[in-house]
Amino acid sequence: MSDSVYVGNAGKDAALDRGWLLGHFKDAGDPRHSEAVEIKWGVHPRGDERAEWVRGEERTALLVLISGRFRVALPGHDVLLEEQGDYVVWGHGVDHSWFAEEESVVLTVRWPSVPGYAVTESTER
Repeated sequence: MSDSVYVGNAGKDAALDRGWLLGHFKDAGDPRHSEAVEIKWGVHPRGDERAEWVRGEERTALLVLISGRFRVALPGHDVLLEEQGDYVVWGHGVDHSWFAEEESVVLTVRWPSVPGYAVTESTER
């Protein structure tokens, strides 16, 4: 296969990079490198939550529930995703956090792919 094609498994590959499959953080020569978009296959045990709120958001995001029950906290209200395919979209300037009410799998797509939002390993749960 050519160097511009990558074939993988989201569940297996996600475990290698905190869930991230595609984005600016992949090596420049990797077909999964992109500054336009980020994609995450998030596998979250019950009770898992983001260690801190994302503040000063500059991206747009789409989060789709694959399985489980997942709550996205937004300023002034929470969105509960509980049926497969439930999703939420938020844009530039919308701070957020999240909590897995049950073991959950979610697909997150964010654009553009820019550095500066990762929680450090010492504070990430």
